[in-house]
Amino acid sequence: MRLLLTTAILTAFALPALADDTTGTVVAYDRVSHVIVLDDRTIWTVPADFPLPDELVAGDMIVIDYQSNGDNGVGKYLSITRAAQ
Repeated sequence: MRLLLTTAILTAFALPALADDTTGTVVAYDRVSHVIVLDDRTIWTVPADFPLPDELVAGDMIVIDYQSNGDNGVGKYLSITRAAQ
């Protein structure tokens, strides 16, 4: 019984730490408001101090790695990089 309880507790703490990612082509990038729009119509508002690939422009394929905040969307951005083409 203790083993089951310990496993359940460790799983509960480990699950929120899992990272998600998405890949897409940049349709628009607003440098002033720090908003990226991808070809799947998702809109990503990035913190102003978050490092982005140099000279990010429409047409670039990128990978956004982030930590999910459950039903509240993105909890924390981990990285945004150009995807290998």
